[in-house]
Amino acid sequence: MATTSSTLSSLTSLSSFSCLPVPPSSDAKKAAGAPRSRESAQEFAGSRRRRAYTAHASARDTSVTAAEAEFAALFGLSSGEIYGRDLCDLLLARSPADLRRRFTALTEGRASSFTERVTGRDGIGRTFHAHLTVTAVADPHGPAGLVVLLHRTGHPDPADPNGRHTLSELDARVLEGVAGGASTVQLASSLYMSRQGVEYRVGRLLRRFDAPNRPALVARAHGLGMFAEGQWPPRVLPDFVE
Repeated sequence: MATTSSTLSSLTSLSSFSCLPVPPSSDAKKAAGAPRSRESAQEFAGSRRRRAYTAHASARDTSVTAAEAEFAALFGLSSGEIYGRDLCDLLLARSPADLRRRFTALTEGRASSFTERVTGRDGIGRTFHAHLTVTAVADPHGPAGLVVLLHRTGHPDPADPNGRHTLSELDARVLEGVAGGASTVQLASSLYMSRQGVEYRVGRLLRRFDAPNRPALVARAHGLGMFAEGQWPPRVLPDFVE
């Protein structure tokens, strides 16, 4: 694919990031040259804006070492804030364990690339869908790093139309741990996540609930009726879990 090859060539030195849109073919240009309606014109413009967003990850632990601002913005983060985040904590796949195995195959040199359908969440908790392509950049001593291309396949899902907050299964477990007084280290151990992954998810919950700190987050979740009454440790009600 033109986008992937051009991006890989520019990132082989691990020092720059560029990801250009795939130029339309001549036939596509002719077909798209004169949209027949305002709706088709908007769809055409939207398709022209779609592209893959680029990041670079460590070959040791799949943590982000650099990213385009647009890549980070997909998750409601800046380029600085996404640094060090574990890609497996940022992205959700149908089988999280399988996604980690595919990353491990790259880092161990048993595969050169893979593509996977994934979902993620933006800064206000909306879900987006994407195709993830990860390629190992090799040097004489083995994988030197991972080039990550994330291609959005649709618009973010709208927030709950009734104004009710719903959480992913993992975010619900994180919120329950915070409500129960668990530390970042304890949450990381119990949920089999990295500490950075826990901090990322807690931070995202804080932003989503407009809470300045963990106690305020728990108070607001209680105020929304998200926890089962009289239960300890706290449990998020199933109605609030996607």
